[in-house]
Amino acid sequence: MEYSRVFKMSFASVYPHYVSKAEKKGKTKQEVDTIIFWLTGYDKVALEKQITNRVDFETFFAEAPAMHPNTNKIKGLICGYRVEDIENKLMQQIRYLDKLIDELARGKKMKSILRE
Repeated sequence: MEYSRVFKMSFASVYPHYVSKAEKKGKTKQEVDTIIFWLTGYDKVALEKQITNRVDFETFFAEAPAMHPNTNKIKGLICGYRVEDIENKLMQQIRYLDKLIDELARGKKMKSILRE
């Protein structure tokens, strides 16, 4: 499968969709940010910088301070693929984020989303 188009997409262009998806289900931008902080190790200032600089997904994840050690606990289907079976590391990281945002929008408790 050709992933390069997805990898070159601007994170800033997708971020508002994450927020919108959550807000439509009564969740907040802060909850979306909490998920991103947990997954990637970014803080508020660093995340805003990545958005302002319109980095692509490849850069966004390459510059992530520290992927959370519990990412291996993220399992299930997203876009028809099991996230735990995705072989391309970058695509898997992108799908981890998609999966966590989906869980938030479905009303899952934050403690469960963050694999505590």
